[in-house]
Amino acid sequence: MADISALDVKKLREKTGAGMMECKNALVATNGDAVAAEKILKEKGLAAVEKRADRAVNQGKIFIKIKNDGTKAVLAEIASETDFVARNPDFIALGEALTAKALEKGYTDTEEELKTMVSDLAAKIRENMSLKRLVVMDAGQCEYLCQYIHGDGAIGVVVKLAADKADAVNDEDVKAFAFTLALHIAAFNPMALSREKIDPAWLKEQEDIFRKQMEQDESVKGKPANVAENILKGKVNKLLKEICLLDQGYVKDEKQSVAKALEDAGKKADAVLSIADYIYYKVGT
Repeated sequence: MADISALDVKKLREKTGAGMMECKNALVATNGDAVAAEKILKEKGLAAVEKRADRAVNQGKIFIKIKNDGTKAVLAEIASETDFVARNPDFIALGEALTAKALEKGYTDTEEELKTMVSDLAAKIRENMSLKRLVVMDAGQCEYLCQYIHGDGAIGVVVKLAADKADAVNDEDVKAFAFTLALHIAAFNPMALSREKIDPAWLKEQEDIFRKQMEQDESVKGKPANVAENILKGKVNKLLKEICLLDQGYVKDEKQSVAKALEDAGKKADAVLSIADYIYYKVGT
């Protein structure tokens, strides 16, 4: 039997996060083979995670990484049982490594390699975790990707700003405007970019709800059909202004719409700017 030193146990403990006695027992069982001992501990840890798999993972953090050349962004949500673990340096390092790996390998979904990275840390920390979702956004020559993380990672946003000329997306004022847009999206969580992006079936459902509400409203009953129809249109228009990004009041000046702020930013940069796309992630949703 190999002589198991305290240093051997310490090294295995530092690498795996397992208890001292567990490390020593694993080394004894493998006759001092650290690699085999680590495997045993990982297997035991993973088994423990499986037993905890039914525990809710409603906490966590949003991670974002944009490729150095600005052509691709990865957003990922890693869920955990507690916000304490979500603030753990190892958890944060995992998110950064995972998004970097996704960029490196060109992953566009929650691939098995990425899930294994999460389960490995779960085994070490001994808390249920999961890679809840992952998405990628690409950018072309005249497009700029900008990210915003709110608070401790509860909300993450990537916005893709497009211009009619390549120089505009390198303008510092345009970049600053893109960041403010990302902040706006984090604050107001628009349902869609524009009215054209709203699902017609969903909108029809909202109209039906408004119509039923109006039928029970004494102040509307008895009004001519055309007047009632205009009231209905007004309600729908108000809703669309609340949920469509371009129609929302701009975060820096709610008296003007995002569309107007976008137009003004474009004029300042001597370009035509548009919001090509955006992604909004919130932990637990």
